[in-house]
Amino acid sequence: FLCPQRMRRYFWTRRHKSVNLPDMADELTWLQEWYAANCDGDWEHTYGITIESLDNPGWKIEIDLTDTSLADRPFVSQSNLAGSSSWWDCKVEGGKFRGFCGPRDIGLVVGVFRTWAAS
Repeated sequence: FLCPQRMRRYFWTRRHKSVNLPDMADELTWLQEWYAANCDGDWEHTYGITIESLDNPGWKIEIDLTDTSLADRPFVSQSNLAGSSSWWDCKVEGGKFRGFCGPRDIGLVVGVFRTWAAS
């Protein structure tokens, strides 16, 4: 017998076999650390990270770069808009890294930001 909680977990696992959760978790863990490293008592009161869902469906990530080591670093816009459900577009404008992506590509966009920040 499966209780409701186990049943949800069972069906979610069976339905989403291809989701690579460890990779996404690594990227989100790294983003948390980047955010924490930039919190200095002032920065986080004015700047930060915003993650929103889109209605097409997908995600929008905005990361403030002002007063960080990335503020003046050049970024070449990157995108892959070929897929109908798997797509992404990353750019820096107005002092912000802006990433837009499909519903299962948020880890990829954070990975683009991470690669750029580490370069």
